[in-house]
Amino acid sequence: MTNFKDHFSRDSAAYAEYRPRYPTELFAWLASVSPACALAWDVGTGNGQAALALAEHFARVIASDPSERQISHATPHPRVEYRAGGETAGVESGSADLVTVAQALHWFDRPQFWTEVKRVLRPGGVIAVWCYELQHVSPEVDEVINRFYRVTVGRYWTPDRKLVEDGYRSIEFPFEELAVPVFAMSTEWTLKQEVGYLGTWSAVGRYRDKVGFDPLVLVQPELERVWPSNQVRRVSWPLSVRAGRP
Repeated sequence: MTNFKDHFSRDSAAYAEYRPRYPTELFAWLASVSPACALAWDVGTGNGQAALALAEHFARVIASDPSERQISHATPHPRVEYRAGGETAGVESGSADLVTVAQALHWFDRPQFWTEVKRVLRPGGVIAVWCYELQHVSPEVDEVINRFYRVTVGRYWTPDRKLVEDGYRSIEFPFEELAVPVFAMSTEWTLKQEVGYLGTWSAVGRYRDKVGFDPLVLVQPELERVWPSNQVRRVSWPLSVRAGRP
């Protein structure tokens, strides 16, 4: 991330607590299509969520992120080595069976990153990138969240957000693509957890910085009218995955 702008370090503890978990089936599938399970490199690892899941399948995981504060909130694991770094992290050439990027590719200098991926992957190695957009709860809740996303904090999303909205389908992907099964994320949350998740949005952080006011104060009363505070609701996100080999 050559011109990396850190949108997450200030809220890194909340990010670690409130970001949804990726499905275990995704990581089992990635292991099944990798040439071996010796080394995976997770790039833009954030709090290490994907890295920890990869460690269930790979003997060694290098997890890198340009934000040292994000790394400091990552959960230690004996098979995960955290490194501060962007598109490069000193991974040995031809050593990685798998390279992954979870919900972070839109921040990257992609031409530089693609070159690095081709350098570090071993023959037959796999690159996989994925993202998710807005969650689904119920029509009433979704209406509130969509309005908050598009109107309240809409102008504070960076232009790169469009890449997430189209599921990374519009990015250049200079690899031989694999057919990817359909994966989805879901969890059981209270209203407090939902609001905590909204607080991790980069646009919310940018709104706070620019306006000097927390926009969650605006959306929480609207959510309380359609989501009782003591009620646990199922929250789901469609997951867009692209994978390939050099």
